[in-house]
Amino acid sequence: MTQEIGYTKLPDRGLLRISGPDRRAFLQGLISNDVNLLDRQPCVYACFLTPQGKFLHDMFISEVNETLLLDIEGGARAQDLCHRLEVYRLRSDVMLELVPETTVYAIFTENKTSGVADPRHTGMGHRAFERPDLPAISFETWDRQRISLGIPDGSRDMVPLKSTLLESNVDRLNGISWKKGCYLGQELTARMHYRGLAKKHLYPVHLAEQAGWQPGDTITLGDRAVGEMRSRCGDVGLALLKDEAVGTMREPDKTGLIRV
Repeated sequence: MTQEIGYTKLPDRGLLRISGPDRRAFLQGLISNDVNLLDRQPCVYACFLTPQGKFLHDMFISEVNETLLLDIEGGARAQDLCHRLEVYRLRSDVMLELVPETTVYAIFTENKTSGVADPRHTGMGHRAFERPDLPAISFETWDRQRISLGIPDGSRDMVPLKSTLLESNVDRLNGISWKKGCYLGQELTARMHYRGLAKKHLYPVHLAEQAGWQPGDTITLGDRAVGEMRSRCGDVGLALLKDEAVGTMREPDKTGLIRV
């Protein structure tokens, strides 16, 4: 799809600053991706999991003036992440500074100097803390683009304490390092990956006019439960569907859309 040039403000974002000489080592043992990728790219996408490998938080990490900047979900979600990280700080020489509410812009532009590229997918443009000199576009424009690419939006699509990274497509979105070594939840994540244990995934779906599916609703095929609705934007949405049911739900035309 042709993407409209402009920016939109992303709702409910927070900022967590992590400074100190141990900042990278501290975060490295806790999150799903390799913090040291910042040596060759401006932003890293990663998730923080339970020890059992279930989703808790996701984040966009950049580094400015020897401080890690974590672009995270805001409000109570930001406070929860900060509290959980404080538990693991122990003797690490780091300082955590939380801004529960901050402004983050998503930018679609050909100017690659505007913000940092969204590391999940080239189709998601850039992200920035400062408003660019571009026309404003609706949040729905960004949201529809995200959904069309099958990209989860934090806890709107990944259920804390329940979702796994592989069913949420995080492995396809540059959010997992398979080489860096241990981190919280690494054992289950690796086992699901190497043994092919994920039997359901997030899929973009097209909602029929009469469909009243809302986030959290059980999706049925006939009298059989095949998944759960997650976020939606108008007539499109993301749904967690059993892989074996998806083939029978696709439209027989060239689009191959999944209709629910």
